[in-house]
Amino acid sequence: MKKAKRRYGLRLSHRVNSFVLLFFCLIFAGTALVSLRDNNKQMISLRSAVFTADKENGNIEGALTNLRQYVYAHMNTNLSSGHNTVKPPIQLKYEYERLGAATKAKYEADAAKVVADATTECLKQVPGADVSLARYACARAYGAAHPVTLQTIPEDLYKFDFVSPIWSPDLAGWSLLAAAVFAILFVIRFLSSWAIKRELQENV
Repeated sequence: MKKAKRRYGLRLSHRVNSFVLLFFCLIFAGTALVSLRDNNKQMISLRSAVFTADKENGNIEGALTNLRQYVYAHMNTNLSSGHNTVKPPIQLKYEYERLGAATKAKYEADAAKVVADATTECLKQVPGADVSLARYACARAYGAAHPVTLQTIPEDLYKFDFVSPIWSPDLAGWSLLAAAVFAILFVIRFLSSWAIKRELQENV
């Protein structure tokens, strides 16, 4: 009775051809590989758009948002791939330099205004064409009362790194999952068929 059940199980297992399972496994695996490559190519394109916006002073925030949303939603979108190998991979070099130049220009303008205001005020307090220690002391006191500092800009505010998920529900993710399922079914089919055949041979 047990032998008959094993033979029935062997016939049942043969209804699902191992090569069919392997074929679908390879098809989905190939689709996953192509999709993973496309994901990475799209990430590189979006990353280039960020660099272009940074260099040309374009819509940097919009380009960053598009890149961040894509990386967070797709596998194989590591920002360090391709020709860009710096860390962090996204560095807004030109935006940082522009802001630094604007900050320096504001500092110089504010300092010049303090000097001009100090000169005007101290001339009122200590009139005359000659240079005097009293006017010099007045100017120093005015400058101390109206300090101007150069604002420092943290570099980290202009450096970014987005982490892609291990698995994502896109074409690459679902294809990879399907390939794994068919691979498991193939292994189970192969091992079960081998085990039943071996047991039948031993019981002959």
